[in-house]
Amino acid sequence: MPRLDPAGLLADLDPEQREAVLATSGPVAILAGAGSGKTRVISRRAAYAIATEAVRPDQVLIVTFTDKAAGEMVARLRDLGLPGVAARTFHAQALSQLRHFWPGRHDGQSLPELLDAKLPMIGRLARQLPGHYRFTPAKDLADEIEWAKSRRIPPRGYGAAAEGSGREPPIPEDLFVRVYDGYERAKVRAGRIDFDDLLLETIALLETDEAAAALVRARKSWFSVDEYQDTNPLQQRLLELWLGDRRDLCVVGDEDQTIYTFTGATSGFLTTFAQRWPGAREVALIRNYRSSPQVLALANRLLAGDGRAKRLVPTRQAGPEPVIARHASDQAELDALVGWISTRVRSGTEPAEIAVLVRVNAQLVPIEAALTRAGIAYQVRGVPFYQRSEVRGALAVVRRMAGSTGQAARLRGAELAAEVEARWRRELGLEDDAVAAGERGDEARERQASLDTLLAIVEARLDDDPAADATNVLAELEARAAAERDGSADGVNLLTYHRAKGLEWDAVALPSLEEGLLPIRQAGEDADALAEERRLLYVGLTRARVHLLLSWAEMRAGRAGGEGRRRPSRFLAAVRAPVATPGRAGRQSRTTAGSSADAGGRQKNGATSARASSAGDPVFEALRAWRLEKARELAQPPYVIAHDTTLAALAEARPGSLEALWRVKGIGPSKADRFGAEILAVVARIVAEEGDEEAARSEGG
Repeated sequence: MPRLDPAGLLADLDPEQREAVLATSGPVAILAGAGSGKTRVISRRAAYAIATEAVRPDQVLIVTFTDKAAGEMVARLRDLGLPGVAARTFHAQALSQLRHFWPGRHDGQSLPELLDAKLPMIGRLARQLPGHYRFTPAKDLADEIEWAKSRRIPPRGYGAAAEGSGREPPIPEDLFVRVYDGYERAKVRAGRIDFDDLLLETIALLETDEAAAALVRARKSWFSVDEYQDTNPLQQRLLELWLGDRRDLCVVGDEDQTIYTFTGATSGFLTTFAQRWPGAREVALIRNYRSSPQVLALANRLLAGDGRAKRLVPTRQAGPEPVIARHASDQAELDALVGWISTRVRSGTEPAEIAVLVRVNAQLVPIEAALTRAGIAYQVRGVPFYQRSEVRGALAVVRRMAGSTGQAARLRGAELAAEVEARWRRELGLEDDAVAAGERGDEARERQASLDTLLAIVEARLDDDPAADATNVLAELEARAAAERDGSADGVNLLTYHRAKGLEWDAVALPSLEEGLLPIRQAGEDADALAEERRLLYVGLTRARVHLLLSWAEMRAGRAGGEGRRRPSRFLAAVRAPVATPGRAGRQSRTTAGSSADAGGRQKNGATSARASSAGDPVFEALRAWRLEKARELAQPPYVIAHDTTLAALAEARPGSLEALWRVKGIGPSKADRFGAEILAVVARIVAEEGDEEAARSEGG
């Protein structure tokens, strides 16, 4: 290994990046804003620790969330002269450990084969469900199973856990439990395990086999975890087992880019890191190297509109002001979008450096058609519309109608449209718009939107030519599918917000920013769902380097050709004009949340005021008594159980459910899992006692 130059590793870093790289030991949280150079910081920090002999190269493990990210990290480390440093996903590292220990614990048998994907097995079970439920997308069921398994909840325990967390499955609970249990049984019969089992089995190994745990911990002692805001409870538990009682853990993430909570991810582990690790160092990377000051101004205002003080500081030169446009109709918006893209291309922006982001995949269809008419090449990232399973199924229905010699072949105009719709209802589960509004699960919404969009295309074709038959309709749909397949790899990028995570372009367009689309209608007024919708827009805004377009339409075509009046997204009000922030933004580097704590768990400053303001509150005092008893039981300092600031927040909130408990500052998923039931019991007891006292006073009066 070549000798590394520590000074050289620091030379081109900004002050916050340098501070993060110099923090080579102990618990460290790096709050990496969008475009702040986190990959550079992670690789340089590892290299600097090795160069200064804080750790041996073979003791380092950098954990990423995708194989692609792991490959990029390995390449960065190789360029720094460190070809042997490990960068792997949670699953890849768990797999190597499980393969090593499995034969010794299972009479010499090899580890069962991994199931490539849940969907085929779950899809077969879904098709056995009664009534309309048989059309439930397998992906939504798979996501819900993943959520449950990430919390180590078996089928028989799902109902209580879901109720406690306010979770609604994509289908009625009893049917979901049937699918979940059937899936687990089907895996056993097939002799397979899935990727969730991979983590579950590794956790079980390390929790029950001290020798195995000791060997695993001897091999890696210095950990760095990327995209920590996307960690789920299962991954967090595995990380804790890898770490043992050591403290060389660095986590890197951005809570404002948490957009996968539907699969079990939570930013709670990131936001409570300093509380869970007393003495932890926290460094915020606030300088953005991606976007112009004008683009960042919108992103900062979006967060400020939610009461956040976070502010990304621009480093690039000034660029054009973002465009926020209102249009009279969806067609006018589409025409303007194509015009904006054409202007960017004529001005020298490569088509591949332009992206259009939407909330659901079906929104791309009219954009594809408009770009095709304009002769602008495009590429659909993810599963293209005409390759989605429900769209292929819908085309198959029309194909059978076109090849029929019966009544269907003689239908024209409105009668043909009605027959197509009726068959899609019967064979594909197409729903009325009012019914579809209650669809649970992202994939169910995508599926419904796809069929709605396709039906609108059929109806428009028959409106244009009432004499057209099923053969003509099929030709129209197949021509559109062919145009999509012919998209160029160097064309304009069309994709959803979720798929845009981690990517960036010179020019980004965000059309259809309307209530019901972003935020999506199913979010309703649910605070958590709306927060995730806001984060999606934040991700979209911060993908742009120079040019940014936001737009909405006052009228948009709906089902059956009708037009409906639309309202601009509530988020547009935040980005349009500056909003006063609740505090000064800037460099956010601190040792612990609320300063340091003494050996007795009494925090200075923040905790002192919290205790003083809560003194005499019966819930606060009861929680302090419970904490002391729990600390003695676990032989831990009281502050490890919960800080006084957390107890004060609990006393103020008085949560009555796990869902409410999670919203209390200082209660992350780990604490909720370990102590949630006991905390809720204490709160419920005091609230009940207060109720009894009030009733007695009323009777006495």
